Amino acid sequence: MAKGVNKVLLLGNVGKDPEIRSTAGGMTVASFSLATADRQKDAQGNWADKTEWHNIVCFQRTAEVVRDYVKKGTQLFIEGKIQTRSWDDKTSGEKKYKTEILCNELTLLGGKPSGEAGAGGYSKSNSTSYDQRTPANPADYADVGITDDDIPF
Repeated sequence: MAKGVNKVLLLGNVGKDPEIRSTAGGMTVASFSLATADRQKDAQGNWADKTEWHNIVCFQRTAEVVRDYVKKGTQLFIEGKIQTRSWDDKTSGEKKYKTEILCNELTLLGGKPSGEAGAGGYSKSNSTSYDQRTPANPADYADVGITDDDIPF
């Protein structure tokens, strides 16, 4: 049987401030909702926006970046995979399900928050990516040439 592909790319805005927690083993986990919008014509032929909400989960260094820099309204580009969890509700005994996007890579988009110098839309110079698969050792990035001026906030 052929290998499958489970890859998700999302561009949207954070719906509320992220929840940050730590596992018993000390791993940082960030959870938040991300809204994406699609424009469709309704029955009368008028354009209407349809919002879809996604549950995002980030781990380790990416979760720390979320904790430090992401808040309600932040525009993000997320690369990850879909996972559905199931459990038995303790009170009703009913089977519950939750579909989540496990974030492999996070890109902060947009400029500095409004009111600060340099605010603006997306461009290569004001986006920052965090790859979950990359070691979080600063020495690994020493030759990249990233300075504080490259950070969009």
